[in-house]
Amino acid sequence: MENQYTEEDRYYKARKRVEEIKGFYGNLISYISVNCFLIVLNLVTSPEYLWFFWPLLGWGMGVFFHGLKVFNFMPFFSKDWEEKKIKEFMEKEEQTKKSWK
Repeated sequence: MENQYTEEDRYYKARKRVEEIKGFYGNLISYISVNCFLIVLNLVTSPEYLWFFWPLLGWGMGVFFHGLKVFNFMPFFSKDWEEKKIKEFMEKEEQTKKSWK
């Protein structure tokens, strides 16, 4: 029974990870297609002022950080880091309780 629970748990985590990756690629495809449209629109309507750089830059930073998070390049926001910090705080609290007794 325990082995089945861990298999289900592993499946759930893997499925969640796949959904995160799909979400990132959806965001990336939207970013590319919308910004291509904005570039063409800008160059056709007002080529003297290139305003398309602003949404390209702003949304690009969002896509960049989304990719960092999804592909675990942000060590301070990963699940492992969160779990280590939670355990660390729980151990400190337990030690504090023992020292007051």
